Amino acid sequence: MRIIVLVKEVPDTYGERKLDLETGLADRAASEAVLDEISERALEVALSYADGHDDTEVVVLSMSAESAATTIRKGLAMGAASAVHIADPGLAAADLGLTARTLAAAIRRTGFDLVITGNLSTDGSGGVIPAMLAELLEVPNATGLSSVEIAADAVSGTRNVDGGVMRVRAPLPAVISITEALPDARFPNFKGIMAAKKKPYETLSATELGIDPEDLSVAVSIMTAIAERPPRTAGTKITDEGDGGTRIAEFLIENRLV
Repeated sequence: MRIIVLVKEVPDTYGERKLDLETGLADRAASEAVLDEISERALEVALSYADGHDDTEVVVLSMSAESAATTIRKGLAMGAASAVHIADPGLAAADLGLTARTLAAAIRRTGFDLVITGNLSTDGSGGVIPAMLAELLEVPNATGLSSVEIAADAVSGTRNVDGGVMRVRAPLPAVISITEALPDARFPNFKGIMAAKKKPYETLSATELGIDPEDLSVAVSIMTAIAERPPRTAGTKITDEGDGGTRIAEFLIENRLV
């Protein structure tokens, strides 16, 4: 079985996050770049299955800048067998649609039985890539899983919903996305870090994936304006003189908070 895990380099969750006011893109130099935690959890799901099934190959796949190579290699150090890195300057401003088409092309090229992703990244928080990939690849999609069981011919799991838990199942090949309810990822050990340097690492451009270079300049989503977030202002202080409760209720109603 070949399992492809989508991984992404993102700005550190605990660091400062800024947008470039000229391009509208995330200023990735504003904080340290790290492997997204939800990507690590998705990789842990694949590696946990591979630990007990010798015929399983885990591949990490990422669409990111060339500088993300070190971050992607962390996935190899954790235990993935190989990596596919889509690095093309023309994809820097890709919207979700172009991102999904490019990733789908790489997944088809690599071959897969199962694709595992996080439910949403901590930088863009789009949350639609898994479903878009399943549509493009024409395979079943199980999203937002809080538990995962992989079998030779199917994948199943549970999804938390309002007031209960939903159990879902899909035949392979399939695409699934997981939530932070899944276990933390393992830490790379020294042996894994050294082994990662010798594992297959393929770097691809958009052209090599059959993506028309002209598509890179066609924005399906168009940003019309961008502005810096205004500084936080002081809150309203209410001194209770016997009518504090009423004044707080009036404030909440006025600001449509209730």
